Amino acid sequence: MAQQSTETDWVSRFADEVIAEAERRAPGKPVVVASGLSPSGPIHLGNLREVMTPHLVADEVRRRGHACVHVLSWDDYDRYRKVPAGIDPSWEEHIGKPLTAVPAPPGSPYASWAEHFRAAMEESLAELGIEYHGISQTAQYTSGAYREQVLHAMKHRKDIDAVLDRYRTKDKATGKPKQQQKPVDAAELEAAEGSGAATEDDGSAGGAGYFPYKPYCTVCNKDFTKVIGYDDETTEMSYECVACGHSETVALREFDHGKLVWKVDWPMRWAYEGVIFEPSGVDHSSPGSSFVVGGQIVREVFGADQPIGPMYAFVGISGMAKMSSSKGGVPTPGDALKIMEAPLLRWLYARRKPNQSFKIAFDQEIQRLYDEWDKLAAKVADGTAQPADAAAYTRAIGTAAGELPRTPRPLPYRTLASVMDITAGHDEQTLRILTDLDPEHPVTSLDETRPRLDKAEHWITTQVPADQRTVVRAEPATELLATLDDQSRGALRLLLDGLDDHWSLDGLTTLVYGVPKVQAGLDPEAKPTPELKVAQRAFFALLYNLLVGRDTGPRLPTLLLAVGADRVRKLLAS
Repeated sequence: MAQQSTETDWVSRFADEVIAEAERRAPGKPVVVASGLSPSGPIHLGNLREVMTPHLVADEVRRRGHACVHVLSWDDYDRYRKVPAGIDPSWEEHIGKPLTAVPAPPGSPYASWAEHFRAAMEESLAELGIEYHGISQTAQYTSGAYREQVLHAMKHRKDIDAVLDRYRTKDKATGKPKQQQKPVDAAELEAAEGSGAATEDDGSAGGAGYFPYKPYCTVCNKDFTKVIGYDDETTEMSYECVACGHSETVALREFDHGKLVWKVDWPMRWAYEGVIFEPSGVDHSSPGSSFVVGGQIVREVFGADQPIGPMYAFVGISGMAKMSSSKGGVPTPGDALKIMEAPLLRWLYARRKPNQSFKIAFDQEIQRLYDEWDKLAAKVADGTAQPADAAAYTRAIGTAAGELPRTPRPLPYRTLASVMDITAGHDEQTLRILTDLDPEHPVTSLDETRPRLDKAEHWITTQVPADQRTVVRAEPATELLATLDDQSRGALRLLLDGLDDHWSLDGLTTLVYGVPKVQAGLDPEAKPTPELKVAQRAFFALLYNLLVGRDTGPRLPTLLLAVGADRVRKLLAS
């Protein structure tokens, strides 16, 4: 893909910066971008921005011929914080354990809580075409991979404490440090769960001093522990567990059953991996938060540079302003991919700058979204799309490794949803209707319309309330038909007389809009007047009532095709 204008395309602009910075910091080495996800629960569509932002930049770097590694850290050595809604309360006994040591939710085939939620996200990332190098933080810590970094942090604990102290405020009454600054409201705090910063813990201790390391108790495997002493020369560390009362002294140079606190862990990883680019959520970017503090710790303690990267805004769902993985029922990428194709979901993230919030539609808005997507595809095909729009489209439909699978015959989503609604997914009826949409270019197999057809079916069956579903009358509405005036009867006759000659989507569109025009003595192609629009609306409402028993429904041409000519005649004959 040709390099896009850096003024209109945010991905290209960041790729410019990342390549230049990588050449300055680590010439000749692969560019490293990073993400972090905590499998503490369902990983939602807001968390996906944590991965999608660096993915798009990494992909642009690869398109330009540079080697690039996207490191995805699974923060599975984080503590289990609370039992979510819908889970047996007995899971409370696991609070404080590493996520990889907590049993998976009941019925899960996976070995641990972390593995259960990680697996679902990995499946979605594969469908989205996201290439990454996954790293389990449990594996890193317990294998001793970070041992030297842990010892270094403990040796420089006073330096770390001094950095943190710049952001602590003293309580006037006690003279002790107040709690570290939190995100601005509860919803944002909860949203931090999916990004590794669940508690923004900085390791502040009691009277024994500051220690940036938190051991998991070797007896109960929980982190309700307190370091009470440390010897820099021998690396002997003493700790006690508040949960079970166990206390012991261990040699930290041989002890791999704990982790650095988050505000030290994150910058340590930047230095360890050589990260050039990593975005951060708004919950990490306020004064005293982990990204800001981490930038000083990585320089002053670990002797490395902070990654460049934007703050990214929240992602909403339909009417929801913010998402929280702790509330339950918040849609995940897997949920979205059941109702929309992967390129469309990629496009939603690619077309908006990271600091711009946006919403993902699970309601009727998805039909308008698909219309917009199809119009963009047409503009790209004929060369009339704006450069930034064309760039977002190109990033959506594929990666440097190739294009993503797509629907061979992408019929309008709203049409497919209406057809699946009316036929209740009956393949033979569905194929008949889709074939009739455009008789000159008939659909010969439902496979031509997949996977979009399947996504539309899933949307109509899971997201549309039962009272909004379409149920075609089994018998004519005889009472309503008996009350019709001559004008209405004449309109129905004109429609029925024209069915055979107009039996296609375009033909029936012309017919249903044309009947009121003909009745008004106008040409069927005449532009509608305000009076004519009133007559059209009345005619449409009559048809809906006679066919489905209410004033509105799917687009009438689609509905007529779905019902079939014979049944239409049966229901409309007066």
